[in-house]
Amino acid sequence: MISKYLLRSAVAAVALTSMSAPAYAQSSGTASLLQRLHEKGILTDEEYAEIMAEMKQDAATAPAPAPMASAESALDSSRMVRMTESGIGFEVGPATIKFSGSVNGFYVHDNPDTPSATTAVTGGIANVGGSNSSSVRNGLLPGFLKVDVTTKQAGLDIGAHFGMYPGINSTAWGALGANNGGQPTALATAGIDFRQTYMTIGGGFGELKIGRDIGLFGSEGILNDITLLSSGAPGGNVAPGNTTLGRIGSGYIYTDFQPQITYTTPNFGGFQASFGVFEPLMSLTAPAQDQASPGYQGKLTYDGSFGGVGTRLWVSGVTQKHSTIGAGTGGLVDYTGKGLDAGAKLTVGPFAATGYWYTAKGLGTTVLNLLDTDAFGNARSSDGFYLQGLATFGKVSIGGSYGESSLDYANAADELANPTLVDTNSSWVGQVRYGLTSWVTLIGEYVHAKAEAHNGNQAESDAIALGGILFF
Repeated sequence: MISKYLLRSAVAAVALTSMSAPAYAQSSGTASLLQRLHEKGILTDEEYAEIMAEMKQDAATAPAPAPMASAESALDSSRMVRMTESGIGFEVGPATIKFSGSVNGFYVHDNPDTPSATTAVTGGIANVGGSNSSSVRNGLLPGFLKVDVTTKQAGLDIGAHFGMYPGINSTAWGALGANNGGQPTALATAGIDFRQTYMTIGGGFGELKIGRDIGLFGSEGILNDITLLSSGAPGGNVAPGNTTLGRIGSGYIYTDFQPQITYTTPNFGGFQASFGVFEPLMSLTAPAQDQASPGYQGKLTYDGSFGGVGTRLWVSGVTQKHSTIGAGTGGLVDYTGKGLDAGAKLTVGPFAATGYWYTAKGLGTTVLNLLDTDAFGNARSSDGFYLQGLATFGKVSIGGSYGESSLDYANAADELANPTLVDTNSSWVGQVRYGLTSWVTLIGEYVHAKAEAHNGNQAESDAIALGGILFF
């Protein structure tokens, strides 16, 4: 008879050839082979019974086979790269990296007043050039690329955020910053306005932001303005910089991107508050300053719905003490810049209406701390508003708005010294949008801008803008 050693080797060889089969198929095949060997007399009754008993005992004591590991679980998950569930980005190790951005461009044709003694307005937003001008330029927004890197550490939501804002227009050679005028000549290059660099630490307590980002006071004014996606008043159109004016200076003061440490509360039934300490800004036109105190800003918003009317309400404020170098001598004084704004956006079906108002003292007009005081640091008061409507029917939206910003003299001496100081800047805007795709919107716009001085001087300009904007 065949030896047990040789027999078991043969049985093992048969079992190896069926390793890819399920376990039940492997045991069944081996038992079938032993039965055939027994029937042919190669195995005696005793040998057959002994081997079958050993197989049953081995099967009873053998550990359960481990399940086949998937390709993903077999790899170190910290070394894997996965797509994010939404947006454009990926997850790698413990971090999620997302990208967002925008590109825009407009053909802008401006028809300004002719320069004369009666069109001079200090601080006016209407162009005065004497002849028409054409440009291909960015609108109120430059292009931008934002990168957000977020992760979870020690139970906290941690984020690093970077926002680069390149324009399509060439920057003036030697200009300080990407927004300081344009240079429409050959061999020139565009500038990059690196507006955002900030970190966030969030959790159930809210969120803490440290770095450079958009301010609180005045932010809702520009973020709800329909010219944010288009041109609005072109500002300098002969040598365009990174952006147009939009409705800046004819409805609100530009909020700006500022160094800050800001805390935002959790959302409580639609209410949310933010407040922060800000880098103190020096005046653009007042006497030289040596800032000893930071700026403070705060904002309260509410989002809700009343009877089918979508509602967003807001109020925000800013205050900052300005320390004039040499205050107390030669008539120079310290002053405090402060402002308050409020607004509402109501949405009913395809219709949206927005109203915005601000009042300030020592903030100036158009941008923060421009023409905010007289030559001695005496604060000027200012105020403004805009009203806006937008209706959307399918892919087509039609909108319009009117707004103005006013600036008062600090005192009688200021009036005598600055007769052409701007009294009121205003503008009318008419706009048509077409949503070409989910990313691309085509826009046509007409803008009438007007600047009026306290002495009766005035200047007007009419502009047409045609172009488009892309968001991803």
